[in-house]
Amino acid sequence: MKISVINGPNINMLGIREPDLYGKADYAALVGSIERAAAELGAEVTFFQSNSEGAIVTEIQRAYRNADAIVINAAAYTHTSVAILDALKAVGLPTVEVHLTDIDAREEFRRFSYVSLYAEKKICGKGFSGYTEALQYLVRKYGGQ
Repeated sequence: MKISVINGPNINMLGIREPDLYGKADYAALVGSIERAAAELGAEVTFFQSNSEGAIVTEIQRAYRNADAIVINAAAYTHTSVAILDALKAVGLPTVEVHLTDIDAREEFRRFSYVSLYAEKKICGKGFSGYTEALQYLVRKYGGQ
């Protein structure tokens, strides 16, 4: 199973950005964690991170013919981007939304997610292991297809 892992703005700043909230591990550590989980599950993963909404939309569209599913942490765009929602709907791939922190327990403006209007599962507040849970879910549900 091929899974596209897409991360939005400031995820590249892990380890630097608000370490009390996001931890001290950096983006390379996140990628390594996901790669290890994917290998254990027999899944193939590709990675994309951008601070640009348009680039994220383009990557979602690229997944249409190149992936079986998407794991997305749209970060701040989660709460603002109809364009990302529309791209997810357009490609029609199984999608799991992941957030390192519990967005439902943070500021009021973070509690609404456009991505959740499409994603079939949302995983929040589990740090890096949220991505592992997302991969496990997708492989269990769609890996045999």
